[in-house]
Amino acid sequence: MNGGITAMYGHLRNLYGQAYFYNSLITGTDEATWGKDADGNFKDMDCSGVGAITPSSSRSDVLWNEAFPNINTANGVIEYGGASGFANALLAEARFFRAFDYFLLVQTFGGVPLDLGAGELKFNLNPARTSVRATVPAVYTKAIFPDLVKAVADLPVEGRVKGGLTKTVARLFLSKAYLTYGWWLQNPGNIPTYPESPRTDPDGHDATWYFQKAYDIAVEGIENPGTFALMDTYYDVNWAVNDRNKEMLLYADHTQNSEKYNGGSLTNGSAGAPDNFAGWMMTWNYTNIRSATVSSVQREAEQHLGRPWNRMAPTIEVIRNTFADKTNDSRYDGTFTTVYRGNWPKGYNPPSSAPATLINANGMTVSPGDAILTFLNTDNPAIVYPSGAGISNVGAGILPGRADYVIAPNGVSRIVYPGLWKLGPYRTDNGTGLGQPNAGSTRPFPVAKFSELYFVAAEAAVKGAVAKAGKSARELINVLRARAGKWRFDNNGNVAKVADNSAAMVAATPAVIDINYILAERSREYYAEGYRRYDLVRTQKWAELAGSYTICGTAIGDHTPVTVTRTITSNLYLRPIPQGQLDAMNMSEAEKRAYQNPGYN
Repeated sequence: MNGGITAMYGHLRNLYGQAYFYNSLITGTDEATWGKDADGNFKDMDCSGVGAITPSSSRSDVLWNEAFPNINTANGVIEYGGASGFANALLAEARFFRAFDYFLLVQTFGGVPLDLGAGELKFNLNPARTSVRATVPAVYTKAIFPDLVKAVADLPVEGRVKGGLTKTVARLFLSKAYLTYGWWLQNPGNIPTYPESPRTDPDGHDATWYFQKAYDIAVEGIENPGTFALMDTYYDVNWAVNDRNKEMLLYADHTQNSEKYNGGSLTNGSAGAPDNFAGWMMTWNYTNIRSATVSSVQREAEQHLGRPWNRMAPTIEVIRNTFADKTNDSRYDGTFTTVYRGNWPKGYNPPSSAPATLINANGMTVSPGDAILTFLNTDNPAIVYPSGAGISNVGAGILPGRADYVIAPNGVSRIVYPGLWKLGPYRTDNGTGLGQPNAGSTRPFPVAKFSELYFVAAEAAVKGAVAKAGKSARELINVLRARAGKWRFDNNGNVAKVADNSAAMVAATPAVIDINYILAERSREYYAEGYRRYDLVRTQKWAELAGSYTICGTAIGDHTPVTVTRTITSNLYLRPIPQGQLDAMNMSEAEKRAYQNPGYN
């Protein structure tokens, strides 16, 4: 039983930090598109005509293939543990993970099997070559809600181990499940469901009831936080030194101290689970930058840098619109690497043998730690870009009087773009060198944060839940916006910065909060952490908000933005059942076609 519980925590690493599953949640949304070195795994997800989501190509197969074995393990722990007197708090952990996986599945595929071969929610020991999908209401009302309600009741206030499950994380997912199901019942965009089912609740409740429950449970979590709280600044949420902080409700953990317990090599990542390699995907090949002829920014196991794979890229709209306020709001600075600094001595043996300075833009000298290339916060028509790679070797431009190369937001391309600092690697064993940048990240990958309780409650209030005094949608959102206005460090400036812009942030919040504003705030708070597809599918805003984007091309030196249009049809709101599942079933072709989601046969 104990081994089964441990395996459930371990299975988080097969999802969170797994780059292909990560890609399926972000590429094709308004947060990211494919990068220069992307293959079909990424281009297919973009819905922009460079590939297609099919039962064979969809990388949501990672979730399908990982979730059901874990659900079956949870079934066994619950079934046999309950009969043998296993502690209720431990059974609650199994119930949480079963509900957690079913919640991911139902948002991704629609209705999914509750019977894995031995009966609904029963532990199965024998191979089953047939399968029946339950409806969406059945999955919620038979599995997700009962398990999470029981988890809230029986889990402890403080986790039994560091990173262990608590009442607070159970409340978050119960409130999210209520919120998501309320949207499903309401179906404002008339998006089809499968298996076909009336949009009615077996328990007799309507969408309004579920929105109120979502609000109430989320506020209950805010008011009864246990050991959790918001960090003082947004920078501190994502600063690697603060990993496993008081805002983190759940994470897929790793360690640099042991390959066995890390789940992967500490020197060379496998590019497969359980390695945490998601952060590589939105990391461009900054090592191509040249100061004169020297590679001045070397590949390093440091949070601003890491291993470049260049499979995904932020769109220009992310930089211009999502993070429009880069002065008051600290979240852009706390999300991206926008300044690439010289670290070339670390690539020399010994470092003291390296040249003390190099020649960079405008023939000016730079020292280690100086800015070599900067992504500017705003467009600047005075930038002079080269034709092709230029002296920077990456097509960056120059501005008079600056020693660093520069690229403006409208010059961001599929090959050169701000990196994703928040998911960058962190090691304490680098010494004076570059460390092990080719290894998977040994940082924990965040799964759930205390801050999301505020977003769930705010969204439920917008959907009609009656709010408590002091906790309207605007007031809840402003808690996080006020925090975003507080600076203690300028991350990309690499200098202490004590500023409190919370009053300006609160004043800029609209008097009336709508769903689009909440979605924009969610993207600012959780950009590229894997939330976005769920958010856009839940609210049925995917086509509206992600239907087009602009970005420059794949060639070094291309700074001409192109508008790309996506084709997001209603059937794409559900991912296809993986071809491997269909091939493994001993069922007729007609039954397999009926098992598959519409639009994928």
